[in-house]
Amino acid sequence: MVKGLERGAVLFGPLPACVMIDTLPGLTLSSERVEFIPTRDAGLKRLERFVARAGRHYGSTRNYDFGSEQRGNVSALSPWVRHRLITEQDVLARVLASHSPRRAEKFVQEVFWRTYFKGLLEQRPSVWTHYQSDLIKRFEALEKDPKLRLTYRAAVAGSTGIDCFDHWAAELSQTGYLHNHARMWMASIWIFTLRLPWELGADFFLRHLLDGDPASNTLGWRWVAGLHTKGKTYLARADNIEKYTDGRFRPSGLARVAEPLSEAVDHSRQPIAPCDPPPSGPYLLLLTEEDLRGADLMPAPPEGALGLLATEGRSVQPIGELAKVFAQEAMQGALENYDAGPQHAEDWSVPILAATRQYGVRTVATAYPPVGPVRARLDKAAPALAKAGVTLLRVRRDYDSITWPHARAGFFALKKKIPAILDSLKLTR
Repeated sequence: MVKGLERGAVLFGPLPACVMIDTLPGLTLSSERVEFIPTRDAGLKRLERFVARAGRHYGSTRNYDFGSEQRGNVSALSPWVRHRLITEQDVLARVLASHSPRRAEKFVQEVFWRTYFKGLLEQRPSVWTHYQSDLIKRFEALEKDPKLRLTYRAAVAGSTGIDCFDHWAAELSQTGYLHNHARMWMASIWIFTLRLPWELGADFFLRHLLDGDPASNTLGWRWVAGLHTKGKTYLARADNIEKYTDGRFRPSGLARVAEPLSEAVDHSRQPIAPCDPPPSGPYLLLLTEEDLRGADLMPAPPEGALGLLATEGRSVQPIGELAKVFAQEAMQGALENYDAGPQHAEDWSVPILAATRQYGVRTVATAYPPVGPVRARLDKAAPALAKAGVTLLRVRRDYDSITWPHARAGFFALKKKIPAILDSLKLTR
C-alpha cells in the first residue's frame, strides 16, 4: 500500500499531445486519466508512455496527488505488475535502457519497495495469517458495537465529513486505484482520527484495489500503524495534504498525534520455501492471478492450460466488482491461446485433477505463488494431488530468488544490494 509503483512518476522529456495544465511553479503536467485495461499489451503501452518520465524529475512530484483526471505525473503501473502481466524485471529493463541507474534511482527504489514487501512476507508468513484471523474478529466486533459499526460504515461509504477522506473512499470504490500518498493519508486518518481497527481498513483496500496485494497492502497498513517498524507511525497532517493535493483539500479535525499500535505476537522469520525446477516432460500449465506470464518460465509449451482464480480469498467480505473483473479478464486474456477460461473453485484439487486427466499428464507446473490466497489454495490441494500421483511444480522467477532473501528486516539492507542485483540480472549498461 505504502510503497511500490503506486506513487507513479513525474513528467520528463517530450510531453504527450494533450491538454496542458500548470499546477506548480515551473511544472507543467498533462491531463491524463489512466485506463486500466487488463492486458499485457495495455500494460506495456502504459510503461512505454511512462519511460521518459522515470528520470531525475521523478522525485520532485511523485508525492503529489492531482486527482484521477490528472495522472500525467504517475506511472500507475501497479495493477499490471500486481498480476505480472508485466513484471518488475520488464519495468526495470525498459527504464534502465533509457536512464542510468543514478538518474532513475528514485523510481528503481520504488520497484524494489514492492519486492521488499513480497520478500518480507515470504519470510514472515504469520503476519498474513494473523491478519486474516484478526480480521474476522474485527468484523465480529462490529456486530456488537453500534458506535464502531456506524463509524466503519461512514468510512467505507465516504460519508465521514472529512472531505479528502470521503473523496478518496469514493475514488477507490469507483476506480479501483488511489495515488500512493492518498493511500497513506487514508490509512492514517482511518487509524488515528476515526480510531478504526487497521485490519478493517486494510480489508477495504484489498477488496477494491486493482493492484490489491497481500504483501504490499498488509505491510503498508502495518507501517502506518507503527507495527512494521516498531514505534514508527505515519501521521496525516492538514498542511501536508493541502500541499501535496495542490490545494484541493485542507481537512480539519485530524488527529494531532499518532501513538503506535502494538501486538503481542512476534512474527519470527522463516526460511523462504524451496522452489521446483521447470518440468522436463509433458505438463499442464496452471495460471493464477499471482503470475499470468507463468508460461515464460517453462522450457516447452504445455499439453494444456488451466486458470484458477483466488480473488475471493482476499477477504471474508464481497470483493469489489472492478478488482474482480480486472483479475478475471486478465486471466481470460492470458488463456486465450489455450482454449480455456478462468475457473473458480474452493478446492483446487478438483479442477486440477480433472484437467490432468483431460490432457493425459501427471505433472502440473505453475509460477511460484507468494504468501496469499493463491498459495493457500495450492497448499490445500497439494496432498490430494500427491495422493493421486500428480507432481506439482512451483517454478520461481530468478528475480524473486535473487531479491527476496535480502528482505530480512528493514528496506535499507535491500536498498544497498540494488546495484549488485541489477548487475546480476544484466539490467545495467
